[in-house]
Amino acid sequence: MAQNNLFNRKNKTQLIQEQGQETFKRKTCSFYRYVKIVDTQSMRNILYKEWLDFNILGRVYLAKEGINAQISVPEPNWDNFIETLDSHPEFSKMHIKNSVMEADQSFLKLIVRVKNKIVADGIDDETFDSSQVGTHLNAEEFNTAMGDPKAVVVDMRNYYESEVGHFENAICPDVDTFKDALPNVKEQLTGKEDHKILLYCTGGIRCEKASAYLKHHDFKDVSQLNGGIIEYSHQMKNKKIESKFIGKNFVFDYRMSEAITKDIISNCHQCDEPSSRHTNCENQACHILFIQCEKCSEEFENCCSAECAKIAELPIEEQRKLRKDPSKAAPLKRFQKGVKPKLKELIQAREKTKHHV
Repeated sequence: MAQNNLFNRKNKTQLIQEQGQETFKRKTCSFYRYVKIVDTQSMRNILYKEWLDFNILGRVYLAKEGINAQISVPEPNWDNFIETLDSHPEFSKMHIKNSVMEADQSFLKLIVRVKNKIVADGIDDETFDSSQVGTHLNAEEFNTAMGDPKAVVVDMRNYYESEVGHFENAICPDVDTFKDALPNVKEQLTGKEDHKILLYCTGGIRCEKASAYLKHHDFKDVSQLNGGIIEYSHQMKNKKIESKFIGKNFVFDYRMSEAITKDIISNCHQCDEPSSRHTNCENQACHILFIQCEKCSEEFENCCSAECAKIAELPIEEQRKLRKDPSKAAPLKRFQKGVKPKLKELIQAREKTKHHV
């Protein structure tokens, strides 16, 4: 296969149309493994070619430290996918977690990228040993451990994930990224080095690093939810275990969330009515992630503000011209790489500016 065929060249409309015409069901799943990969670029190209042949969609990160994948596999190709995955010694007998809810349209295309790390952690310490992880607990064990008076439950995800769902009484860091979460959590846990620390995240990968990080910083009793919220939900349903997680599990695909319980613990960022519906602003220059109820979605035409709605209605060529001036193309948004601004804060800042004019 030619090198220029190792990337998707189709637009979003084409991809949605093609997937809508599929006559088979898909399985959405995720997996990760910390394992040494010598030639990441070569492995990236091999996986891309193999999975493209199986019509697999999703997002995959490869680094010298391992693999982190969230993918959608056509059911007729599942056995072939597993056989091919097992053919690579690095990925043989991989523990694969199926999504909480069945979803045919979770990803639109296949992306396989080489990264410095499979999860950006910001750790630059040669003495840090990422293999010294905490104790892995299943759903029942995690629930039991939460009953310990000295237990501290910690959410290792970003604020926009925990905003719509989290474990009861969990510490939820107000951070945008995992690398910000590590020092934030360590600071919040100062003085609790002898407490029982219970970590959880979406699928377990962030807790692998976080538990080793806390142990490196002299926390004595660190445990992590094995398989994360995804595996917890499966065990909860299969074994009739009481859910101590409330709300939705945020997922990084087209769906954005999976309901674990029916509780709605968040509010629309525009009208403040109960809602757990995440969306991205329809104005592509803005594209801010925020919570929007159905009523506001209709009123603002899937945008974060009336200003963005007006821009989104313009012909695409005019929108492209506006994008050259971010202040005009995205009136509310702060442009800072790697940071997801909070819509409520941006609206408040704009109102304060208006009052001073």
